[in-house]
Amino acid sequence: MSTLEAVIIAIIEGLTEFIPISSTGHMVIASSVMGINEDEFTKLFEVAIQLGAILAVVVLYWKKFIDFGKWQFYVKLILGVLPALILGFLLHDYIDAWLESPLIVGCTLLLGGFVLLVVDKWFQHPTITSDEGMDYFRAIRIGLFQCIALIPGVSRSAATIIGGMQQKLTRHAAAEFSFFLAVPTMAAATGYKLLKNHEVLTSSPDNMRLLLIGNVVAFIVAMLAIKFFIGTLQKFGFKMWGYYRIVVGIIIIATIFLNK
Repeated sequence: MSTLEAVIIAIIEGLTEFIPISSTGHMVIASSVMGINEDEFTKLFEVAIQLGAILAVVVLYWKKFIDFGKWQFYVKLILGVLPALILGFLLHDYIDAWLESPLIVGCTLLLGGFVLLVVDKWFQHPTITSDEGMDYFRAIRIGLFQCIALIPGVSRSAATIIGGMQQKLTRHAAAEFSFFLAVPTMAAATGYKLLKNHEVLTSSPDNMRLLLIGNVVAFIVAMLAIKFFIGTLQKFGFKMWGYYRIVVGIIIIATIFLNK
């Protein structure tokens, strides 16, 4: 992986991590186009640069994360992240195999796009305006929705926001809880990936440098993307992202079959 390729993938991660179009799916396609998708460091890089995106959430919502007096918030995060951590651990090898398949990404982008076109009509009467109005059982149910995003191309952001809306949260509250839930989820996934593949990281002196560059770029871009997404979600809902996913999904699937 070159420095330019690392920056490109990091920009994609920062732009797409918190938008319902699947960051993993877009990084898989980008690395496939650049011909680096089968490289072991690329697979590690695509997970580890999530640390930069996580930091963007912590910085933007720092008051939330350091308010230790409201311990219920941390309990909800723990309960919400447990289902994906357990299932992700059990299916780790399968997920790694799925990450190599642009066809899976194309299909899930397409199907997810159709879901986003109609999701605003499903949940029109929210009653909870912040995570403080949630109980622990709702946090667990949102965490179960997050498990769907273990499949590449299924957006973690979309899954958890839809899960939040299904649990009567407003779009804004569901989006914010999705951001909060991303922190322990991606921190755990990144830590596990680095621990299991530390020899890949240390196999070349350039790998640590590329990972540092990637995290810095992902952090800066994610800061901008989060603010942009909250504004567009409030104004336009999910439809624009649904149309985007459908178009990209069709292009990916068509390209795969035309090249066979």
